Amino acid sequence: MNGWIILDKPLGLGSTQAVGAVKRVCREAGLGKVKVGHGGTLDPLATGVLPIALGEATKLCGRMLDASKTYDFTIRFGVQTDGLDAEGDVVATSDVRPTLAEVEAVLPRFTGPIEQVPPAYSAIKIDGERAYDRARKGEAVEMKPRAVIIHSLQILPTRGEVAARSDDGGGSQLEASAETASPLHHPADRSPPRSGEEFSEITLSAHVSKGTYIRSLARDIALAVGSVGHVVMLRRTRAGSFTADQAISLDKLNAFGQGAAQSDFILPLEAGLVDIPALDLSPEAAGAIRQGRVWTGGSTDDGLYWGRDSEMRPVALIEALAGTLKVVRGFNL
Repeated sequence: MNGWIILDKPLGLGSTQAVGAVKRVCREAGLGKVKVGHGGTLDPLATGVLPIALGEATKLCGRMLDASKTYDFTIRFGVQTDGLDAEGDVVATSDVRPTLAEVEAVLPRFTGPIEQVPPAYSAIKIDGERAYDRARKGEAVEMKPRAVIIHSLQILPTRGEVAARSDDGGGSQLEASAETASPLHHPADRSPPRSGEEFSEITLSAHVSKGTYIRSLARDIALAVGSVGHVVMLRRTRAGSFTADQAISLDKLNAFGQGAAQSDFILPLEAGLVDIPALDLSPEAAGAIRQGRVWTGGSTDDGLYWGRDSEMRPVALIEALAGTLKVVRGFNL
């Protein structure tokens, strides 16, 4: 049991709970105790790609945490909450609803290297305590800006309704309907926002570096167009090399526990290494590297590789430098 289960995490399930579900299913499938870890926390209010590593693949969880990720998210304008999501308490309101052109005009400010202030309701530690624990106790939480990279940011088609100014000032409700809060799988079914109309919400896709908070990004975009806002839908569509097309539902995961074939659910360990070139090792080199020894005499270009033996099995993550091969992380397969 060395590989990956890519879970399409449902709304309301925490990452730790997802790992627990995989452990339970492995036991039900008769696999005994299996080492399990996840490749990047996904909030309970978010859905989508959650890579879960099994066995020796858990040695790659650190790389997955460092990998870039892609999210679809919907900003609802007019209300900001303390958690910057639909469950938080309202802390600010605005009558301003932006046009498509106004949103498009500010997106370049949030593309490339930027600094953002994380939400107070986040897992970042301040003096040894999680920020969200301090915030829940009513303490004033000062979050320091952090440098992140937004590789790309684009507007997606959406069924979001044109903002209707109500008699009470047009404040939007926190409850998101299933239609407006969920991404649609068929873009042809969507109508793109029209440039001159004011919209109460808009859906974007962002490819971001590790450490990026989408809730903060949504807050800052809303402020940049002269309004306030919060996230009502957040879905991760890619984590490192893993995509939504590879993800399975919780129901399908449960079917694994009832005896369905492993090959229908578990990707091989090397599926988490597709962004690294493979290096074919001689039997002598593979033997030495399995023992953790430095192998000399190679003619490989400097860089990071994953070494494989004559049977195409992963042996180790390897750093090649000046004709030597040094183990970065070995796999006990």
